[in-house]
Amino acid sequence: MATILEMRPGSGTGIGTGGAKLTSLPQLERGRGARSNPAPRYDQNTAEFVDDGWQSLAEVPRLKTEIFTEQPKTIISRNTSPDISFDRSINPYRGCEHGCVYCYARPSHAYMGLSPGLDFESKLFIKPNAAALLREELTATNYKPAVIALGANTDPYQPIERDYRITRQVIEVLREFNHPFGIVTKSANVLRDLDLLQPMAEKGLVKVAISVTTLDPALARSMEPRASTPMKRMAALELLSKAGIPTVVMIGPVIPGLNDSEIENILKAARNAGVKEAGYTMLRLPLEVKEVFKDWLEKDYPDRAAKVMSLVRSVRGGKENDPNFGTRMGGQGPYAWAIGRRFQLASERLGLNTARVKLRTDLFTKPPQKGEQMSLI
Repeated sequence: MATILEMRPGSGTGIGTGGAKLTSLPQLERGRGARSNPAPRYDQNTAEFVDDGWQSLAEVPRLKTEIFTEQPKTIISRNTSPDISFDRSINPYRGCEHGCVYCYARPSHAYMGLSPGLDFESKLFIKPNAAALLREELTATNYKPAVIALGANTDPYQPIERDYRITRQVIEVLREFNHPFGIVTKSANVLRDLDLLQPMAEKGLVKVAISVTTLDPALARSMEPRASTPMKRMAALELLSKAGIPTVVMIGPVIPGLNDSEIENILKAARNAGVKEAGYTMLRLPLEVKEVFKDWLEKDYPDRAAKVMSLVRSVRGGKENDPNFGTRMGGQGPYAWAIGRRFQLASERLGLNTARVKLRTDLFTKPPQKGEQMSLI
């Protein structure tokens, strides 16, 4: 007997059996971060699993990753946010198989008519024309160079990069133009591009930040199921540092009551790996991320769920999210201040952030392109 997938207008976002709601089905969530697949905010319908009485929910197959192609018209995204250090970024992929349950990028899947829950980490979009678009944009007559961030939204070194190598293609174009860029990732797969990164670092054109949220492999496996293990990330930081590439450890995000006790240990481990710079961001729960995160927290850490959410509200002015510039990254209130102070004192004690590497823009050049007429001067 087949499982029925019902579409119920306005029926909520849970997955239900008959009249009882389930937060997940084991076949779907195994190896994933999200424990549910809430409807995107623009969708008037909600899908729910309903058993037909023959225990047929057991027949639901394990969730598989699906790859789709996206053909954007431009590849450099720009922002005017006053609380981040770059004004442009490139995201070679949409969605992220790492499945970090707290990922602030999850709501972007709603623009594709997909769920910010399980869909975000299992229905991925590749941008095969990214390198060609980048070359076109860099050769524009009015283009002025500034640091480009790779991985500002979704991870440029998530598992599918091994097959599609779009991030590598983008870096190859940046190398042609001597264009500065920074990388933010949770993957040790960044080491695959060491042959490109090392010579660019010698010119002052690249910096790599690796996000380490915990040193506890069990917490990492639950919270970031398909990202590299904490030890592999630390090992990657050490190899990058030894190769002369400026590295940064990012504790992103700090989750009050869950991983904030690890701040000092993470910074110490990173310093021992040769890291010179560090940063952190507070947990953000925009739009659908709130429910995805709370579903996960209540199932995987039920003994801490109430305390964690209480502390989250304490650093967000009594709410579960604060989107305002100036406070959204670091939070507010006494608990947020204490976290910031601990981070500052530990960084000073370990000699971190005594100087920050500033990438060069003066080496930028536009090499002759295929079919372009050479200058006579």
